[in-house]
Amino acid sequence: MENQNEEDHMVEFTNPEALNSTNPIPRPRMVVIVKKCRQLGLDPGGFYQPGYKDGAKRRLQMMCLGRDWDPETRKYGSRRTIDEELRVSSVEEILRVSIANFYTTSGRLGLHQDRDESRKSLKEGLPVVSISTGDSADFLYGDQRDIGKAESVVLESGDVLIFGGRSRHIFHGVTSIIPDSAPMNLLEETKLRPRRLNLTFRQY
Repeated sequence: MENQNEEDHMVEFTNPEALNSTNPIPRPRMVVIVKKCRQLGLDPGGFYQPGYKDGAKRRLQMMCLGRDWDPETRKYGSRRTIDEELRVSSVEEILRVSIANFYTTSGRLGLHQDRDESRKSLKEGLPVVSISTGDSADFLYGDQRDIGKAESVVLESGDVLIFGGRSRHIFHGVTSIIPDSAPMNLLEETKLRPRRLNLTFRQY
């Protein structure tokens, strides 16, 4: 698995404006990413399990960097609603959105669109950039919220997914996490539990 993970991973999407990077993030950089996320995740305002008023919980742990995103209201704010932790303190931070999701082996994320950013950002099709580390994930995507019609691809540790332009509003989600698929050397260097850490970046 270690040797395989050092190779380039190219995934061709039906829409050419959505693609998986041909130059995955090298392991040393992934080590830095994982360690920094752990540090931030343990601080106030770090990882938590998002929930809804009806008591339902998301099947992942989430941490917002920059603007905070509330899954209940589907809106961004400067403070996290669960504990009022201040998330942004400058104009630059207000414009940036980064969300870290941590999945266990039972983690899932239903088909959805990233459409809660500013009207300007959505109209211009500014891209969403996603970085995968740790265990591999079965990733679904399509032009409608229909699992039966969606296409799938495996995202491995180090893969970078970018969708913008006409592909900015694709439906996408995670159906399963592949257990024990993370590169062993990454686990050893970061002490990361065999799980998946995913970061997404976008412009508000």
